[in-house]
Amino acid sequence: MGKLKITIEDAGRRLDKFLAERLPELSRSQIQKQIKEGLVTVDGQKVAPHYFLKEGDEIERTLKSATQEEKKAGLSTKRFSLRIIAETPAYIVVDKPAGLAVHRSGNIQGETLADLLLKRYPELEGVGEDPARPGIVHRLDKDVSGLMVVARDQEAFKKLKKQFQGRSVEKVYLALVYGHLDKESGTINFPIERSSSGRRMAALPLTRKGEANLEGREAITEFKVLKNFINYAFLEVRIKTGRTHQIRVHLAAYDHPIVGDDLYGTNKTKLKNKKFNLGRVFLVSSRLTFKDAEGKRQTFEIDLPERLKEILKEVK
Repeated sequence: MGKLKITIEDAGRRLDKFLAERLPELSRSQIQKQIKEGLVTVDGQKVAPHYFLKEGDEIERTLKSATQEEKKAGLSTKRFSLRIIAETPAYIVVDKPAGLAVHRSGNIQGETLADLLLKRYPELEGVGEDPARPGIVHRLDKDVSGLMVVARDQEAFKKLKKQFQGRSVEKVYLALVYGHLDKESGTINFPIERSSSGRRMAALPLTRKGEANLEGREAITEFKVLKNFINYAFLEVRIKTGRTHQIRVHLAAYDHPIVGDDLYGTNKTKLKNKKFNLGRVFLVSSRLTFKDAEGKRQTFEIDLPERLKEILKEVK
């Protein structure tokens, strides 16, 4: 970009937002980071990312390219686009792609769903309780795809959050798991807690020494077999609670890990995952039902991604 002089049309805008629109190959967090490092100056002076531009300001940029930045961090340069399922003044329903983290946290780097949403819907900034999660009231794992609802204002955020906390939101998933299931349906209710490693969740036994196990957090997962194969089963899954990795850890503890899930799979299924070369977990949030601001139930549903449809035709 070199040097750029600010005209009256762009005066009053934040520096980081201004650059984010002109440099789509960089995430906003990358731009903010490099502004803080002094790789962007205004009239020769180091400024903050939230600096408000004035007419006549001269921006000089020596930002690293996205490729250099991402290679240094060991990140993928894959770009994602948003598939919007529904858009109202109060909320947005989006089909999150696999491989895209919902928001930045811990070791999550690179572009996130939150970044993409802010670029398209700048009014989301400040909605919610955490600046890193604008309008976001629930989440999906990075390697899982499917439906999410995002609040567009604070009132909608409060109402949606209350529904999630009250477990009145209906969430339905589709999953392909290893192993034939003899039962047509069932409920898995092992308590869940974070493992000592911190990366995984662990399913705990219901009882210890003949008494109810009071450790861990309650977690309830219901499943129904849609199709049984010889070595696999295609399931519809509903969750009554929303614990981290709940479906993945529950199905693994039930001895039916999800195809593509290396984190909770066995050594045998991990080898099979390599042959599938999915690059994701075969788990999709396919149906979502909640109440809008007027109290009317809204239901949204999507089909499986094409690659997952192909897998269903391949398995036996």
